[in-house]
Amino acid sequence: MPRFVVEADGGSRGNPGPAGYGAVVLDPATGETLAERAEYIGVATNNVAEYKGLIAGLAAARELASDAQVLVRMDSKLVVEQMSGRWKIKHPDMKPLAAEAARILPRAQVTYEWIPREQNKHADRLANEAMDAGKRGKQWEPSASTAALDHGAARALAAPPAPVGPPGDAAKGAAAVRAALVTASAGTTAQELADTLFADAEALTEAIEPCLDADAPAVAGSHGWGPDMGAPATFVLLRHGETALTPQKRFSGSGGSDPELSPAGLRQAAAVAEALAARGTIQTVISSPLRRCRETAQAVADRLGLTVTVEEGLREVDFGAWEGLTFAEVQQRFPDDLQAWLDSPKEAPTGGGESFLSATRRISATRDRLLSAYAGRTVLLVTHVTPVKILVRLALGAPPEALFRMELSAASLSAVAYYADGNASVRLLNDTSHLR
Repeated sequence: MPRFVVEADGGSRGNPGPAGYGAVVLDPATGETLAERAEYIGVATNNVAEYKGLIAGLAAARELASDAQVLVRMDSKLVVEQMSGRWKIKHPDMKPLAAEAARILPRAQVTYEWIPREQNKHADRLANEAMDAGKRGKQWEPSASTAALDHGAARALAAPPAPVGPPGDAAKGAAAVRAALVTASAGTTAQELADTLFADAEALTEAIEPCLDADAPAVAGSHGWGPDMGAPATFVLLRHGETALTPQKRFSGSGGSDPELSPAGLRQAAAVAEALAARGTIQTVISSPLRRCRETAQAVADRLGLTVTVEEGLREVDFGAWEGLTFAEVQQRFPDDLQAWLDSPKEAPTGGGESFLSATRRISATRDRLLSAYAGRTVLLVTHVTPVKILVRLALGAPPEALFRMELSAASLSAVAYYADGNASVRLLNDTSHLR
């Protein structure tokens, strides 16, 4: 089921006065903007404009996927509380707008959250652009939008909470951590602690770090200050061994020749199998369908006495026309396409390849499915560079460009632990000690 975050805002210069609204639909897995809406609505109050923004945002989400689970985030306490059913709607102008908003998607698919204004900059900028356009006697045009200028700052402060963010994304368990800390802080209300300590992700990190031992098993684990989350599901991420293309650093995805392991790759697979056997923690082996991964996985499974389960979602990105080429060759033949790909996760390789945004959605869904199936277990996922980097990036809450800032050697091991509250802990990255 698709999951979206809708952020909406409205404003009136005079209250009542010239008014407009803005709304944005975001992908909670990546933070990417999926849709923007804004409109100048003439003379109206702030509350009317805010409701109009909510309606536009929900309608945009429905256009993308009518079965989506949607988290609405607004800095209007009135709208959030009224739409959540906690406050009565008394004003005659608000009742029809609230009813219209409620009809757009089934109530079970929508939840609401209040956020501070500084976390709603994208929608606020859209609303102001709409009012500026109205002042000139025009309507807002998407091509004139500069709201993305505030997008990065808003995302840094506003990671999606547990109801929407998929398991394992860095901020998904933040609400549970806040609740645990509130319980442990006698004399401090939940609102006071949330407002003072957890205004942004940096404050959350600073508050948590002193509470943890160097080798702490969980973000909110058994240290006397939070709930015991129990045994995590641990994904041990193994990049396949070398193929003939690996030492030459050629693009090798799911749309190429599907090469086998080279003699060096077979030796690497045997070495990692011995290392994992010595650790004795792997309970399940799951592999990408591509040959180099299946051969690596089979070497490990044979050593551990396990079978290999093939998971289509763990395949590598399809690099399209770049398959088999080096970076330099791609740069020479497709310079504009390569630069676009480096600049944006939405861009796909030349010739119908898969974008990082599409791969992130696929791998996130695969992760969620495997977490549900293997809760509390230690699972070896034998896969490729891109899926490993995406899983690590999501666990850290890092931006898409972090994919270009990680080194992953052939037959290297990484590991991520996923807890019941949605928090994730990166335990290992690019370990090659077993190959020395």
